[in-house]
Formats: sequence, C-alpha cells, structure tokens
Amino acid sequence: MDWAFIEEALPALLRASVATILVSLAAIALGFAAGAVIAAAATVRARWARAFAATYISFFRGVPLLVQLLLAYYALPFIGLDIPAIVAAVGTLGLCCAAYMAEILRGGLAIVPAGSVEAARLLGLTPVQTFLRIRLPIAASAMRPAIVNEAIMIMKASSLVSVVGILELTRASQAIASSTFQPLPSYALCGAIYLVINFALMAVGWGGRRA
Repeated sequence: MDWAFIEEALPALLRASVATILVSLAAIALGFAAGAVIAAAATVRARWARAFAATYISFFRGVPLLVQLLLAYYALPFIGLDIPAIVAAVGTLGLCCAAYMAEILRGGLAIVPAGSVEAARLLGLTPVQTFLRIRLPIAASAMRPAIVNEAIMIMKASSLVSVVGILELTRASQAIASSTFQPLPSYALCGAIYLVINFALMAVGWGGRRA
C-alpha cells in the first residue's frame, strides 16, 4: 500500500466528501418533505391531487437522474431560469428522491391504524394536524429502514452531480487519478470513503430496528 499517496490524496478527498455529504443531506431533507406532500396527495379523495401525485412519481422515477440533472442545469436557462449549479444539483436530487420517498411513505400511511386517526379527529385536530402529528410520524417510523435505504441511494447517486460542475467526492478522485496517473488507488480510496459514509447511514437504520 502506497502510504505516501494516501497521505497526499486523502485531504483533498475528505474536503470533497464534505460537499458530497452536504449536497446529499440537503437533497434527502428536501426529498422527505416533498415526498410527504406527494404521499398525502396520493391518498386523498380529490382526483386531481391523486393524478398530480401519480404523474410526478411516474416522471421522476421514469427519467434517469443524469438526464434530470442535465435538463435542470442546461435546459432551464432557455426559459429564463438560470440557476446555480448547487441549486440544480440539490433541487434535482431532492425532487427525484421525493418520488421514491412518496411511495415509501404511502405504504407507511396505509398501515396507520384507523383508530389513531379517529382519536385525533375526536380530539379536534384538523386533517393537516392529524397528518403531521399522527399519520406521518407513524408512517415514517414504520418505513424507517426503507427511508434509510433511499438515503443511501441518494448519497451514492450524488456522484452524478459532477456533470453540472460540483466538485464532489467522485469528481475529486477522477482529478487525482488524472494528475497522478494512479487510477486504482484513487478510486479505491474514494470507494472506502463512500463506504464509511454509507455505514454511518446504515447505523441509523439498524438503530431504528433495535428501537
């Protein structure tokens, strides 16, 4: 093992991993919030809301994330929306994540006991309060392993944001491999850092199961 290479490359990769983590966490937070709204829309009686949810989910699950990123960054300026690269990256990742989170949460909402909803109604909670205080927490708790799994997928998918100019972990490893002519140790070190990050996310899921 080339310890000299690791000592030289590791600081740059760790700095880039901060960008990977921040972009991913922001996208996951956006995805969960938007996914909760879409899941709620998919379960209401209004036909237009269900149609919107179905269309949204079908689009973001059916179009490759790479294409979504390219559209957000390169196509939106043609209609007057010139957004920064970081906004395109977080927004696209988050909106894509929302489609999957919505499906996960919809499954969780289906198992919320009817008695809990009825008790909330008797206590005078509005439908919105019932959703936020009763239905969503129960669904999120039941679906926690699936939510953590989606978070891990988004963390790995964040490697694609390099196409819009974000210097994240994968792009940093590519730059190091090109400058040092040592692709194998560069990518191996990159993979090890991803593994550590994702093990941390897995620990959240395991903790939820033990609880």
